[in-house]
Amino acid sequence: MTVKEHILALLDGNKGEYISGEEIAGQLSVTRSAVWKAIKSLQTDGYSIQAVTNKGYSLSPHTDILSASAISKYLDTQGQKLRVEVFKTISSTNEAVKILASNGEAEGKVILSEEQTAGRGRKGRRFFSPPGTGIYMSILLRPKLSAAESTLLTTSAAVAVALAIESVSGKDTQIKWVNDVFMEGKKVCGILTEASMSLENDWLDYAVLGIGINVALPTGGFPNDLTEIATSVFSESNHYGDLRSRLVAEVLNHFMGFYEHLMDRLFLSDYRKRIISLGRPVMVMKDNKQREATAIDIDNDCHLKVRYENGDEEYLSSGEVSIKI
Repeated sequence: MTVKEHILALLDGNKGEYISGEEIAGQLSVTRSAVWKAIKSLQTDGYSIQAVTNKGYSLSPHTDILSASAISKYLDTQGQKLRVEVFKTISSTNEAVKILASNGEAEGKVILSEEQTAGRGRKGRRFFSPPGTGIYMSILLRPKLSAAESTLLTTSAAVAVALAIESVSGKDTQIKWVNDVFMEGKKVCGILTEASMSLENDWLDYAVLGIGINVALPTGGFPNDLTEIATSVFSESNHYGDLRSRLVAEVLNHFMGFYEHLMDRLFLSDYRKRIISLGRPVMVMKDNKQREATAIDIDNDCHLKVRYENGDEEYLSSGEVSIKI
């Protein structure tokens, strides 16, 4: 880590308490001038660090700016194996990880950003990614899975997000098949999995698991086209401390626990019980056609079983399904 990163980790581990510049310099074996320059740089980055003569430096306990060190302290043994890197801004975390993957980066790299300027959802749709209020992250995986089995990555990630949100917020979540996480009838998280197949066998060469969570309501609210369909875990970002770092770590901990034993489908019961559409009328959009149906089951591969009005039944592995109101 750089001097700046070491200082941030030290202040974050003693949030709300003052540490003298002399003590910091001694612990890191650097000059007090280097400490001062790093502090000024962190303040420029947006960290609320108080500097008081004869007391030292203190990071505000209300600080909620993502950092690898803040996330790391909440990761369990499995999560500690991941290599987390946080950016202030990026075009797309998925695109960044795909470039790393194509250049041979090992499994376990996690890229996060405070904002995305070109965040994407399914079918190339825009994913609203404003600064400071969301979680935008992508995980590089190299699983021994076929293309058909890759759905397990997406669905287990949806459960990991749902469990993490419930743990941190105490609120209930639902899942809209296949992988959107909902709260109170509105979308709070989107998941986009992109993969590359190996030409030598039937396994995936790599998979990039992209997760976007609306943690707090953005300043000015959501754009008009999202107001009726999107929500956030919390109504505001103030006074929650390192909320997003905790939430990131919870997601990673749950997901890596599932991923370690993915074919055992340890997440399946949690997935099934959160599916919004089961037992309800839905509209299936497939091959540019719409058909009314009833969602009746989720199989062990997370396919959605539907029954059409004429009595025919089908297991859907992909496609658009909307819930009829």
